Amino acid sequence: MGILNVTPDSFSDGGLHFAAQAAIAHGLAMHAQGADIVDVGGESTRPGAERISAAEEEARILPVVIALVEAGIPVSIDTMRASTATSAVHAGACIVNDVSGGLADDEMYRAVASLAVPYVVMHWRGPSATMGELAVYGDVVGDVVAELRARIANAVNDGIAPDAIIVDPGLGFAKDADHNWALLHHLADLQALGHPVLIGASRKRFLGALLAESNGGHKGEPRAALDRDAATDAVSALSAAAGAWGVRVHDVANSRDAVLVGRAWARGSE
Repeated sequence: MGILNVTPDSFSDGGLHFAAQAAIAHGLAMHAQGADIVDVGGESTRPGAERISAAEEEARILPVVIALVEAGIPVSIDTMRASTATSAVHAGACIVNDVSGGLADDEMYRAVASLAVPYVVMHWRGPSATMGELAVYGDVVGDVVAELRARIANAVNDGIAPDAIIVDPGLGFAKDADHNWALLHHLADLQALGHPVLIGASRKRFLGALLAESNGGHKGEPRAALDRDAATDAVSALSAAAGAWGVRVHDVANSRDAVLVGRAWARGSE
């Protein structure tokens, strides 16, 4: 899944693809590099990000969704709003990717049920502006699994087909680096929920922190976001080897190679 941020303020590439034509060109390029799905988002969810209006979000994403769909590219819509999800699916998007897991909009589950498309339920505890205050867990793996299980039950109760649900542990959302590594290490616990698992680690701060240059025996500043792609590729390979359904990435070409290696590793001599 290739990430296409049609935003001026995303953490790793804010503004680079904000203009519709630049976004469309990048989506076409990611598909050519091997992205099975292009995930189009018009609202930044970086830590500290402020919400934008529904009208602004749709104005950003709809021209891009329409153009990519017309080019024959499968598109997912990255949104927390039922209205935006509905508009994007009517424009041809085939998956709704909701970072809030349905918590940001009470109408989301019912909207997705009526749209009858796959739905990504991400683990989320609150808005980007306050997520750092919410990173408190007794047992991060057990807590995230339990909270996702509750979201899944609510989604199914509102009419979403169980086999349409994909889960995402929400790396970096109300989670520190140790939380993220624990969730990756226990990917099998997430898979035990009985739904495909999507991993979104691309260029995130916990990778930059791991790669921070040593400074007098202490870790210095995290490596810059654009210099975290090799680490992202490693996560992609390991996630694929562990059976993840998909990885959501900025650098499609190298992560595509990493996924192929991971799948072959898991397959062995079969």
